[in-house]
Amino acid sequence: GFILFLQPAVSVGNVGQLAIDLVISTLDMTKVGYFYTDCLVPMVGNNPYATAEENSTELSINAEVYSLPSKKLVVLQIRSPFIKNKYRPFCETLLSWVKSIKCARVVLLSSSHAYQRDDEQLLGTPLRYLLTPDLEKAVGGRMKELNWKEMERVAAYPGISDTDKILHIPGGGITKLLFTESCSEGIQMAVLLKFCSEGDNIPDAFVLVNYLNEWLQLIKSEVSTSNNSTDPSSQWKIPSSWRLLFGNGLPPALF
Repeated sequence: GFILFLQPAVSVGNVGQLAIDLVISTLDMTKVGYFYTDCLVPMVGNNPYATAEENSTELSINAEVYSLPSKKLVVLQIRSPFIKNKYRPFCETLLSWVKSIKCARVVLLSSSHAYQRDDEQLLGTPLRYLLTPDLEKAVGGRMKELNWKEMERVAAYPGISDTDKILHIPGGGITKLLFTESCSEGIQMAVLLKFCSEGDNIPDAFVLVNYLNEWLQLIKSEVSTSNNSTDPSSQWKIPSSWRLLFGNGLPPALF
């Protein structure tokens, strides 16, 4: 079977990173190492997935690797922004690592600016996917069954209809570079992305992680019997670090 390698693009609203948090926390994944790179802003903090006093003081850094052998799942979480002009060296290091694992499939969770969609992107679902040619052969049919929408290519020069169509992912961070490099290097990669805006992006993260789950079934989707609707947020475990997502509470001294 394939080792599934899951990672976020550091993109608008940090939606991919928040979705990855939910996966690591819910599946109770084990930290197995660090991804050492000079391409990210250095960062250190407490254990974002602390469950008790004992493990809350473990340190975490900007790029860490988690694993769940039973599901052949490896997850890279990135917790800080990229340093300017460092996208390419990061992509090169990452993809050479992926290649060294031989049978790895990469899934990149990403997001793109909602306000820059074209007309056809405003309709229907805010979720999109992309598959490299090598993965398209393997799972393209499954995406059709799921009724998923592929990310549209847009005209390179708006207004001139018969020009080249290009991939345009504004706010997507490393998404486009990582995807196009994977295409040319024969790597099996899927991008799952959601159009969104900056703000409280927790709801977007739930939507994106449920989208991922529709395909990969990382957790059993529980459908409540009352009205056949799922409350998506109930089945994912929110990590302790989210309590402080918008800073500390207001100090009582203010009042």
